[in-house]
Amino acid sequence: MKHSARLFPNRRQFLATAAAWALAPRVLLARSNPVAAKSAAEIANDPRRPQFHLLPAKNWMNDPNGPIFFNGKYHMFFQYNPHAAVWGDMSWYHSVSPDMLHWTHLPLALEPTAGGPDAFGCFSGSAIAVGKRVYFVYTGVVESTPDKATIRDGSDKLQESQCLAFSDDPNLIHWTKVAKPIVPLPPEGMAITGFRDPSAWRQDDAYYMTVGSGVARVGGCVLLYRSKDLNTWEYLHPLTSGIWNGKRTANPCEDGEMWECPEFFALDGMHVLIYSTLGKVFWQSGKLDVATMKFTPLKTGLLDLDAFYAPKTQLDAKGRRILWGWIPERRNDAAMLEAGWSGIMSLPRVMHVDPDGTLRLQMLPETVKLRAGTVPSEETRTGAVATLRKATGEVTCAGGGDKSFEVSFNANETEVMRVSYSPEKHSFLADGKEVALEPDDRPTLHAFVDGSVIELILGERIGYTKRFYYEGSTAPDVRVHATGMGEVTMNAWKIEPISNNRLT
Repeated sequence: MKHSARLFPNRRQFLATAAAWALAPRVLLARSNPVAAKSAAEIANDPRRPQFHLLPAKNWMNDPNGPIFFNGKYHMFFQYNPHAAVWGDMSWYHSVSPDMLHWTHLPLALEPTAGGPDAFGCFSGSAIAVGKRVYFVYTGVVESTPDKATIRDGSDKLQESQCLAFSDDPNLIHWTKVAKPIVPLPPEGMAITGFRDPSAWRQDDAYYMTVGSGVARVGGCVLLYRSKDLNTWEYLHPLTSGIWNGKRTANPCEDGEMWECPEFFALDGMHVLIYSTLGKVFWQSGKLDVATMKFTPLKTGLLDLDAFYAPKTQLDAKGRRILWGWIPERRNDAAMLEAGWSGIMSLPRVMHVDPDGTLRLQMLPETVKLRAGTVPSEETRTGAVATLRKATGEVTCAGGGDKSFEVSFNANETEVMRVSYSPEKHSFLADGKEVALEPDDRPTLHAFVDGSVIELILGERIGYTKRFYYEGSTAPDVRVHATGMGEVTMNAWKIEPISNNRLT
């Protein structure tokens, strides 16, 4: 789950810089909201609020939970604070869509139950359909004592267990919780650094479930469980594990001692694992030995260069593997409370694996339905400029491969992002971060600008999601300047809002 995207009580001052935020602890205690609630009109009129990304009508959101295509509709659940625009009181928000692009909000699916195993919070998890019933496996959290704590952060007072809920409602609005945890304790004898974010799937005649964890001073790992009925689970072994970086921090997710939000699935003849640690999201592709249920990674990489964390995946109606991620804010608690909202769901990305195990990403092709006309580009001495009015629009750029080019995004005369392509290295440089392409890859860029976020994919290999902010009550125009065009082509489109008041 991503429960924690904020700071613990002994470190409540929000880390002001983006670099510091990337390493901010993800599990902290709930706290009261000292700012008066914003009205719906004030939130709707915030120019920084995206128009075509999914987010709740107000308050804090983080990790996607249990995305699933069921009964002809797409259901998205995510971590949500019903009471404030900062982390706390973790519940499961629920939205439904016909196409993964246009959303309708529904009542909360899960909320903490007093006296239950999730009394402190319903943390992250996943969904699995069994006939006409859908199950949630999720992490329940209670306040406990240091000897039972599974979150080792210095305060050592939170205990995690894996819980189960189910719905027989064709609209997935009504849910029933199983009273006791299905996995109440972590494996014996392990000095674990965390125990959360279950993800379940059916394989042959059994169910399997991964849980994010780690071993102190050893490294993060993914625990593997097996069940015949989703209620009684047998611990098998670590599916795979990593190596601690040796730099001790208060939060084990900052130094690689803990892996959050693992997701494991078959794709294009291989198996893929994604997990979050060190403030980043990693992928591994490789082979699963179904006899031993041991995973051997062959290739690894990053899913995104910046503001993208705790992702989940699902299969869509066409059988495609769809990736969703939480886009966090890069501003402090006071600014989020003042705004009345925090966090965004990424646009859906389609995942594939090449025969050599290299991951490939594309924006969902159906996003073309959001287009509301082309944006004309004006030729300059060095290239071309497209102006995205009020920080909203889509841009694609593609090169022939043998000439360099550069694309910059500018708002209010301030450069927000710069991406350049080097044919000599066959790589992109994105704000100083190098992205190497495969030999046969075309140098392409596909970007969406929405209020206060730029979300793009480079060379169909990696995402780059970046937040930007500005003062005032009007969103600035974003000028996209492509230089060194040569054989490079740039196209831009206006984007249609998915609601008439940004509160969908």
